[in-house]
Amino acid sequence: MARKSRKNITAAQTKPENMPIYIRTAQYIRLSVEDSHNKGNSIENQKMILDDFITRNGNMRLAGVYIDNGATGTNFQRPEFQRMIEDIENGKIECVIAKDLSRLGRNSIDTGFYIDSYFPEKKVRFIAVNDNFDTDAPSNGDKMLLYIKNIINEAYALDIGKKIKTQAQQAMRDGQYVSARPKYGYLKDPNDCHKLIVNPETAPVVKLIFELFNGGMSINEICLQLNERQIPTPGAYGYQKGYITSRKSIGSGLWQTMTVRQILTHEIYTGKLVQGRSDSLAKKQTAVDKDEWIVVPNTHEAIISQDMFDKAQERMEQLKNKHSKLTVIPYTENIWKGKIFCGECGRALHRSRFSRVKTGFAYNISCLTNTRYKRDGCDNGSILEKDLLNVVITAIKSQASVLADRKNLIFYSLNDKKEIEAQQAELKNLRAYISKNRNFLNSLYENLVNGIITQEEYQEMRKSYGDKISDMMKKITEVENRRTELEKSYSRYCDLSNAVSDIVENNTLTKELIDKLISRIDIYKGKKVEITYSFDNEFESEAIANG
Repeated sequence: MARKSRKNITAAQTKPENMPIYIRTAQYIRLSVEDSHNKGNSIENQKMILDDFITRNGNMRLAGVYIDNGATGTNFQRPEFQRMIEDIENGKIECVIAKDLSRLGRNSIDTGFYIDSYFPEKKVRFIAVNDNFDTDAPSNGDKMLLYIKNIINEAYALDIGKKIKTQAQQAMRDGQYVSARPKYGYLKDPNDCHKLIVNPETAPVVKLIFELFNGGMSINEICLQLNERQIPTPGAYGYQKGYITSRKSIGSGLWQTMTVRQILTHEIYTGKLVQGRSDSLAKKQTAVDKDEWIVVPNTHEAIISQDMFDKAQERMEQLKNKHSKLTVIPYTENIWKGKIFCGECGRALHRSRFSRVKTGFAYNISCLTNTRYKRDGCDNGSILEKDLLNVVITAIKSQASVLADRKNLIFYSLNDKKEIEAQQAELKNLRAYISKNRNFLNSLYENLVNGIITQEEYQEMRKSYGDKISDMMKKITEVENRRTELEKSYSRYCDLSNAVSDIVENNTLTKELIDKLISRIDIYKGKKVEITYSFDNEFESEAIANG
């Protein structure tokens, strides 16, 4: 790079006394849910404003970016904010900048604590760029403005939630449908999104469910009939029509007893709007007492009569009372939950209990496809739980030597002197390179102030040295992570070996041991059992990494 003439350097370019080489500056960015529609508060926009501010202040150096996406400003228990506080405590940050005061927080007392007490105590400067607020140069007017803005921000956050809730409740009382999605059996009126109209495709299904149930059919048999007729579930239908966008929301796409039971309890199908059945408290949905539900009759066309609905509720109550009179003997713990599947059709297997005259209760593992989803849909049989237990224990015992070999292989790799020395030499060279470039970087701002280099040269060289340091830091992290991952793997294999030893010694299997050792168990016809261990693919990736 060609040098520029220094003959006309003025006295104003001399370095001021006690000017720091650079200020380690953190960018704090927060986007709350209500801000998601405000482009001015987008993460990208906040970042652009803060980047521009650092660029215009040459004595600042970016020390970290902390982004809380979707976090409320009414409290400070935010992951990235707390990480920033931890870095302040460790002396890594000397200045915090945010787009405005509301990004820091909307709680006047806590926000005031950080600005008035915490930051000054830690000798950390705080700047709210768009509010022109800087703790290094506050005036009395700034102080008053700070308190007023914090109170306004807090009031805004609390008030907006109350207004939305109040408006929704009033709309319910006025007979308006306020949910985002139409209830199964209905559509939203294209001329009024708060009014329901009968869906000719799904309303007959709702009516059929009530007719079958009132006719004496069990909920399980109703599910079987709906699945055999290949009628889409409410979730699958919503996904087809586009008002359910997440594929995960539709589950297996097959009718379940809970879905049918929910339809049977919704009085909306009689032409009444029944809303406010739940409330959000501390971001959790909680059930509301029935006498507090908001019920408005004759708001839309009914799919079933009130008499048909009442008859269904009466039968459900009878079944409930009948069940409550039975002597309930608790099931033993299902240690297979989430782990056992039918090898023929792929569905989760069901654990049931039956009584034996001589030995009492026994447990069976079977596929429900034929009884719930499709008659003759799967030709798999069943297996007694005690037989499955014996097969799995025997199979796990055979893995003891495999785990011991893998554990020893990682142990030798961790303790190989040549490999350790090579890693230490690599880290030493990388850290020396970083130190060298940091020294160059530290002198740049002083050279700028003294007029040795221009602003353009300063920016270009600062980026060059910063990029080199960043690249070397990544390489150091990679080297350290390689060993950390090996140490984690060794610890995991020790844990797995101990788990197998427990099984070998006690000849028993618990849910905790299954969760540690097994990812999946597939059971095929003829009682063939196939086990996928949790460490199978993991070891393959480790072998590649160590190869």
